[in-house]
Amino acid sequence: MRKHLFGVLTAGMALALVAGGQSAAEPAAPLFQPDPMLAFLPAEATVDWAAVQRNRESRKQSRVAAKSAGQPLAYTEKETGQGANDVPSKAEHVARFGTGRGKNPKLTLTGDLAGDPTIPVVAPFAETNDAIPLASHPGVPVRTSGRIGDGPYGSGGDGTGDHDFYRLSGGTEGRIVIVETDTPAGDLDTLLAAFDATGQLLDQHDNLAGSTDSRLRVPVAAGQDVYVMVASAGPGGIPADPMKPGTGKRVLTEGAYDLTIATGGGAADRDHFSVDLKAGDVLGASAAGKATRVVIHDPAGREVFGSSQDFSFLYAENSPMPAGGNAVADFVAPKDGRYTVGVENGDGRYDVTVEAYRPGSELNQRPEVLTIFLDFDGARVNTRIFGVDPSAGNKDLSPLRKFLPGWGLTDADENAVIDGVVATVRENIEHDLAAKGTNRRFAVRILNSRDHADPWGQRNVSRVVVGGSIAESGIQTVGIAQSIDAGNFGKEETSLVLLDILSAPAAQTRTSLNGYITPASDKIAFIGRAIGNITAHEAGHMSGSWHQDQFNALDAIMDQGGNPKGMFGVGPDGIGGTADDIDVDFHEDVLNPNEGFTGIEDSLNRTAWAYTRGAN
Repeated sequence: MRKHLFGVLTAGMALALVAGGQSAAEPAAPLFQPDPMLAFLPAEATVDWAAVQRNRESRKQSRVAAKSAGQPLAYTEKETGQGANDVPSKAEHVARFGTGRGKNPKLTLTGDLAGDPTIPVVAPFAETNDAIPLASHPGVPVRTSGRIGDGPYGSGGDGTGDHDFYRLSGGTEGRIVIVETDTPAGDLDTLLAAFDATGQLLDQHDNLAGSTDSRLRVPVAAGQDVYVMVASAGPGGIPADPMKPGTGKRVLTEGAYDLTIATGGGAADRDHFSVDLKAGDVLGASAAGKATRVVIHDPAGREVFGSSQDFSFLYAENSPMPAGGNAVADFVAPKDGRYTVGVENGDGRYDVTVEAYRPGSELNQRPEVLTIFLDFDGARVNTRIFGVDPSAGNKDLSPLRKFLPGWGLTDADENAVIDGVVATVRENIEHDLAAKGTNRRFAVRILNSRDHADPWGQRNVSRVVVGGSIAESGIQTVGIAQSIDAGNFGKEETSLVLLDILSAPAAQTRTSLNGYITPASDKIAFIGRAIGNITAHEAGHMSGSWHQDQFNALDAIMDQGGNPKGMFGVGPDGIGGTADDIDVDFHEDVLNPNEGFTGIEDSLNRTAWAYTRGAN
């Protein structure tokens, strides 16, 4: 489950924290790494991927246990020859699926993907290849085969366990290599792992959903080698020293395997199925079996969500969306039309679960409207909800006013800063989504702690706490959301916008607002707008949007952290609070390429449909 993470590391992307994990105020307690998918991280951050992965696995197990009710519509692929449904324009239509009257909102797609016939096949490589220095070098692309248990360390040898290593070269430009096992006899439960040339473990994968085979997506940088190991899954599957043969712990399962090493191009089979969606339908898809990628195209044929990973553990706890597959996708339809679900990247039988729902708030009783409460007064927050630290608990976060001196402001300026934050959030969410979105029943209330009684704890109220610090929360971030909730089924969640880094001295971090303030700045207007943009960003996660590309030409509210100038709306003059500042909004934009998804995300309409006046 770390395939996209390694891609971030090899790309050298700067994602995280001030001074390698310290905020401007040195915390006394240990800090815990938030999941970057949920967080708006400072520009200088370095991510503790091991901690992230541990938290992800814990959340994933609890998410997978939930299963949706209802008998699905079953549809079997009708393709008789490769190519008949390989593109969206040739998709097989499933007529009885949908959320409308007489339709079934649950669907199981069954079919077979044919492998790329152009990949050369080579004979098995000879033992002994049980360590990185002894690795076979098959080239890319290639199909080969092997056996776990046939070497000197299997059950016929010393019993420490057989491991087969293969060397992958990045060439002159680098590439993403897809490695997949197939065990025709079914005796072997495979484990795939990737190591660098020093023996450092980079990634591993055990079972594809619904099988004991494995698949690994391996970024190989230009001029570098990565070593992929095929072994038996289970405790001891990873050798104690991958640089030295015979360092396994014991024999586990043994048997034959076929191995495919490719780059994902070529003539591989793709299957596409079309379904009719209504505006606002929340579509989820989860692939099991041999398929390891699902992709959704809109009626114009544009890719609007592509996934080779399962991040459904980041959904709201009560989200009904499908989960637990090799690849999971979610999408909110901005308009009525015929959309396609594509199945890719595999060789063999697959089952894909597809489900559609109306937005969570649409089921509310009239005239209920969802509320976003902006809390500037400080708050007690149980930080366990962010899935960062299982031992976390209630933390008291300081109010906004505590951080005003960091910007050279006083308590007398607090109301003006709050005015700016509230106005920005209302402009981004209330006004823009009503004016530009396709949801004609859009409705939301934005309340704040200065002007309104605190509604937190009531039905249909989510909050963004604007205040607190890394030291107080124990979370190394600027902002973090409780979930990424397409359809907004959570409806009562919490996000944080911490203010210590934003108010730190400019010399300490590029994410401080002080780095963009000069005597020419309208300081208070700039601070209010920048904090308001981050607040809208975290509300955008709670209402279902993922991160978008923060380094392309379009500055958007859902841009990932790392480009503070863009999120703060600083114009070409490089100074915040001047006439050329940019209005940063929700937009259609490219999903962040470093987080493993592909396609164009319409964060404006994903958010607009999350706030729908109750229909019952």
